This record gives sequence, structure tokens and C-alpha cells, in this order.
Amino acid sequence: MISRFLSFFSLLAFGAAIGFAWAVIGDKPQPVIYLLVGALTAGVIWMLVDAWRGYRVRSWLRHGDLGIVPQMSGWWGVVLERARKLLRERERSIDAGEQRLKDFLSAIQASPNGVVMLDANAQIEWCNQTAASQLGIHPERDVMQRIGNLLRDPVFTAYMAVEQPNEPIVMAGRKDRVERPVRISVQRHRYGEGKQLLLTRDVTMLEQAEAMRRDFVANVSHEIRTPLTVMSGFVETLQTLPLSVEEQKRYLALMAVQAIRMQGLVEDLLTLSRLEGSPIPNFSNTMRVSNLVQTCESEARGLSDAIAQGAAAQIIQFEMNPLLAQASLMGDPRELQSALSNLVSNAVRYTPAGGHIYVNVDQGVDGSLLISVRDTGAGIAAEHLPRLTERFYRVDRSRSRESGGTGLGLAIVKHVMQRHGGSLSITSEVGQGSCFKLVFPSTRWRLPA
Repeated sequence: MISRFLSFFSLLAFGAAIGFAWAVIGDKPQPVIYLLVGALTAGVIWMLVDAWRGYRVRSWLRHGDLGIVPQMSGWWGVVLERARKLLRERERSIDAGEQRLKDFLSAIQASPNGVVMLDANAQIEWCNQTAASQLGIHPERDVMQRIGNLLRDPVFTAYMAVEQPNEPIVMAGRKDRVERPVRISVQRHRYGEGKQLLLTRDVTMLEQAEAMRRDFVANVSHEIRTPLTVMSGFVETLQTLPLSVEEQKRYLALMAVQAIRMQGLVEDLLTLSRLEGSPIPNFSNTMRVSNLVQTCESEARGLSDAIAQGAAAQIIQFEMNPLLAQASLMGDPRELQSALSNLVSNAVRYTPAGGHIYVNVDQGVDGSLLISVRDTGAGIAAEHLPRLTERFYRVDRSRSRESGGTGLGLAIVKHVMQRHGGSLSITSEVGQGSCFKLVFPSTRWRLPA
């Protein structure tokens, strides 16, 4: 500021000196008047130049670019530099805020849960892609649309009508189908001045797990209660009625059958628990495929003879590609034996007398090892095939009880194959029989060098 005054008075003095010199050289009367005129002229020039510099600064502040700053010295140069620094800091602060907002929105966009922001009129302000996919709304086209006009589910409409909801709701998702249900959890929160936040989450797996848990408890209770009821009835009969030795033996034999049935159920449950809780089998343990097939053949023929009891015996054929006679499977031998034994025993139980059962071991075109069990039983309808590996799922409950199965065999097979990197494929046609195929990848079996 001091330099500004010094420059102003210096210019006045310079103008006065020029005016006085002009009066003296020109021999003008009253040189003082020329001195004042020169000082006044210099002051006007200084003010005009200063006003022009101020105008340039104001124009730059209003429309200028921070990258192109007018070059000035003096007081206006200081003002310009300070203004530039303040604007630069403000611009950086705005850029940082925008970047934080972008990062925040990117994080929400990447979230597995859906987020929908509504204004005071329940109109969509913003939503991430997850919510759009789950609810069937468009993240750009449906902006500023009322959420109630887009989602017509009665459950959701009633939920939005509640002033202060406490619990989330579960509604059908956009891709919900009868054969493949999709369940979405929606929870609403209020924030700001009348605004609302909707949080969505896909709970299909949780709902299915809860349903499976309920079914599992109900099925286990039912499966154990039936033989227990039979045994308790026999025990009461033995305790209260005078029976002959032959009758006692017959009742005890029936009780033994029910005890064996419960024992098989408990063993299968323990097997499932062990499969789910133990580590994945490694490559150090191996089992000859030929030994696996021979053991299952012996079990199948023994079970078939026990079921036939004088009726027409089943025709059981085991075939193996000669090139695979020395092949070895890498994994847990006990689990591998259990998987194939379950398939073969199921085929024997559900194939009528005189029917055919074929067990074939071959190599796939992709180098995989294929073990298929095919029967000529009643077959299975297509709608039952996706659920066959569920625990206790039965196509025909009465027929399953007659056969003595526990309803856990295919669940055990599926877990064993998953643990060994393989898969179980099922094909069937009503009246034509079924085919269950174990597929082991090329990394899980080998031939001797």
C-alpha cells in the first residue's frame, strides 16, 4: 500500500516538474499554474491507468482462466496473485471433494448390496447397478420417477406406506421364476429433510438354506420317528402279551430291521457331516479303479440276491475299458467307494426283478474318467431331476421306504464328487430307466508310467 502512494505522489511530482519546466522554458507568466496543471494531468493519467488495471483484474476474476493470469506489478499484481492462489486452493478443494464423491459412488456401485436414494416425494435420485438389477429399474432412465410407479408388488407398496418401518421386508426379485425363485430383502431408512434410503440384498440363498434347514429337521425327525414308533410298539407288545417263542423271534427280527434302518440313517448323517467338515482330499492317496469296481460288484450282487428272495434275479453287468484296468483314482478311497456304492445300491433297489443294471467305466474325449450306472427302472420325471441331490428329497416316499433307502445317498455322492473336483450328472426318462454318471477330471486319475 505504501508503494502505491509513493508511486502516485512520484507521478504527481514528475508532472508538476514537467509543467513548471515548460512554463520556465516558454517564459510563461504565472508558472505555478502550469505546475498545478502538470500535476493534475499526471494524477488523471495515473488514475486512468490504475482503473484500467483494476478492470483487467475484475474481468479475469469473472471470466478468466486460472492457467492464464495477466502479468501485473505493484499493488494490483499482489491482489491478482493472492486471488489466483485462493482460487487455485478452492479449485483443488472442489476437485478433491468431487473425487471423494466419485470414489464413494464407485464403492457403492461395487457393493454386492443395492442402494436406492429417494427424495422427499419418493422419487429416485440415484441407484447403483445392483439395486437396478435386483428391482428391475433403470439407473438412468428411471431417475426422478416415483418408486411406487415402478415397483407394484403389494408387499412393497404396503411397506412404503408405513411411516417408520422397523423390520425389512422380503419380496420377489426381478428374475423371480417358479422354477428358480429370487428373494430380495428391502430395508428403508430416513435421512436429511424427508429423504429416504433403500437398501436391498439378495437373500435367495439364505431363504433356501433356511428352508433346507427346516426340511432337514422335519425329515430327520420323521425318518427316525417311524422306526422308533414301530420298535416301541413291538416292545410294548413283548412286555404286555404272552407270546410264543416263534412270535417273539418274529417281532425281534422286525425290531432288528428298524434298528438297522436307524443305524443306516445315523451313519449317513455322520458321513455327510464328515464330508462337510473335513479338508479336501489330496493327491497322495490313490485307489485302483478295478478294485473300486470289483468291490461295488460284490455288494451289488449280494444286495440283489437279498432283495430277490426267490424272484427273478436282476441282470447286473460291469464293463471296463481294458486300457483303464491299471488306472488309479487320486483321493480318499473310502469316499470314492461310498459314492459308487450309493449309486449301485440305488440302482439295485429301484430296478424291478428281471431288470438290467449296467455299470461302465470309460474315458471321455476330454481325458476325463467316466463311471456310469444305468438301470431299467421306472425312471424319474424331469421336474424331479434338479432336486435329487437334496437331503431327504424323495420322488415317491412310499416306494423309498419299501426299498429301505435313507434319502441321503445322492447328497453324499454330490459332496464326494465336489470334494474330488468332479461332478455328478443325472439323466432319466419315465418308463425307460435312469443313468447316473460320475465324471472325474483328467487331473484326478492316471495310468501307470
